[in-house]
Amino acid sequence: MTQISGDDPSGGDDTDLGAFRQALEAAGVKRLKLNRADTGRRRQHTLNATARREAAEQAPPQALSSLSDGGVEAVTPHQSLAFAIPDLPPRTFAQLKRGRIPWEGGLDLHGYTLDEARLELESFIDDAVANRLRCVLVVHGKARGTSAGGGTYPVIKSHVNTWLRNWSRVLAFCSASEIDGGTGALYVLLRTRGGEPE
Repeated sequence: MTQISGDDPSGGDDTDLGAFRQALEAAGVKRLKLNRADTGRRRQHTLNATARREAAEQAPPQALSSLSDGGVEAVTPHQSLAFAIPDLPPRTFAQLKRGRIPWEGGLDLHGYTLDEARLELESFIDDAVANRLRCVLVVHGKARGTSAGGGTYPVIKSHVNTWLRNWSRVLAFCSASEIDGGTGALYVLLRTRGGEPE
């Protein structure tokens, strides 16, 4: 897309510049509102912690209860995670653990609150299944945070570990190889055909 600048870099005649802009508008070229490229990465939230807390307090109770700390096992920053449904072929799980199943999409949860992370992850998994992606990469990080119960541990990592185990669309997951984030990321194997393990 062509950007129309507000300044005349050549220092030329205003009449020529006006005629040029009119010609562009007639051709359907529109002025950009932002002078920033879309990198495909989600922008960090500009709300401060107090504003986020206030927004969470005003949210409906049922939305918050589904995102609670209840039943979440704390894991350590460098702990390797692994899970597979009972009827997943051992060979498939071994390939996943070795990083031999190529991942086709990725999600980075850095910078999200716990509530946002769950919503983003669930939406990402739904989209991946809808697009028939077999394996995806989820980067949860290893940063320690304070949970609602007062403990200090990698909150997002611990919750992702629990959430993925409970979602029927997930066949297996394991910590990624070092090149893809190591214990700060997971390879996630998804149901793609008729709900059967591959």
